[in-house]
Amino acid sequence: MARSFSSLCFLAAGTAEAQASRDQMIRVYGNSPREEADVLVVLGGDGFMLQVLHETMNSGKLVYGMNRGTVGFLMNDYRLDGLPERIAAASENDFHPLKMSTVSADGAETTALAINEVSLLRQSYQAAKLRVLIDGQERLDELICDGLLVATPVGSTAYNLSAHGPILPLDSPLLALTPVCPFRPRRWRGALLPDRVTVDIEIIESEKRPVNAVADNVEVKSVVAVKVQQADDVTARILSDPDHSWSERILAEQFAN
Repeated sequence: MARSFSSLCFLAAGTAEAQASRDQMIRVYGNSPREEADVLVVLGGDGFMLQVLHETMNSGKLVYGMNRGTVGFLMNDYRLDGLPERIAAASENDFHPLKMSTVSADGAETTALAINEVSLLRQSYQAAKLRVLIDGQERLDELICDGLLVATPVGSTAYNLSAHGPILPLDSPLLALTPVCPFRPRRWRGALLPDRVTVDIEIIESEKRPVNAVADNVEVKSVVAVKVQQADDVTARILSDPDHSWSERILAEQFAN
């Protein structure tokens, strides 16, 4: 079903290419103030798109991205012509991010949201030792590794895929729990979890084996405990061209050379 909208606001990454594209778009379509626009058109790469999605969560704003970066998995193809028609026909994907809650070695507590993944990574030459609980039940009493990821379907083709984690269809109610370079248990390659579970990760020997926790671009150093769960009260909204939908991108990624 085609959507109706009356105003666009163009946002661009700091690169020369993205800024030049924004100037072109504004000359053709005009530019509404960000707070008044129905749709935010993002020009840049995946990093800039994630930044805008974080800024617009729960705002009700629709975000339509066009690739002026490198990979552009979250973006549509860039074209100057026919933008209103493309947006009117675009498919909408609404999704909930992950909420990361951490306790640091000094007792400080931090909360941050992640659209792609929450990652725990060793801070020094020492491998991390982690205890993993799912909904309060211990599933791994000791995981020795370089790190551990909890990835959303949106983020399953990012760091998670590089760590040999599974690609998740965007409409799947799942999370990927993926180790980074696991040493013990040597044969453990991760797990698929319902997206309603709570994942608790405790750092064993945290002083000897310090670990940092990262939610997208928010990093917390020297954590001793991390809780990850879906933030059901937070929503981001993104638009994709019907012939380049996120579901199609997920399928294409699995058959890429």
